[in-house]
Amino acid sequence: MERRDLGDLLASLVRVVVERETPLLEERGLDMWEYVVLLRLAGGAAPTQAQLAAAVRRDKTRLIPILDRLAARGLLERTPDPADRRNRIVALTDEGRALLADCRAAVAAMEDELLGTLRPEDAAALRRALEAVAP
Repeated sequence: MERRDLGDLLASLVRVVVERETPLLEERGLDMWEYVVLLRLAGGAAPTQAQLAAAVRRDKTRLIPILDRLAARGLLERTPDPADRRNRIVALTDEGRALLADCRAAVAAMEDELLGTLRPEDAAALRRALEAVAP
């Protein structure tokens, strides 16, 4: 049997992960893009909405409705940048951090189950390898 291309392997894995992750997020009232935004903000506030859009690789015009939904739920806040009031600093609220922690725990449990057929050291090696090559 020929070796599968890395792109083929990763695409298959991504499909499985998304299929398993989507219902977990939906149970918590989030879609995948909303979760991506919350994850990005977990590392700290985004200095501008434009920088956040670039970080999550989403066009700014498509990001705004996502931010609107998250802000309406009290999961993030957008405050004027004191240095340039045209910009909005985007940050998680306490409620946003709590929901994100709940999502991450559910996702981690799903990932552990998904990788459960691997030996623990192989699962850890896979994670290390992906982290080493992921941008």
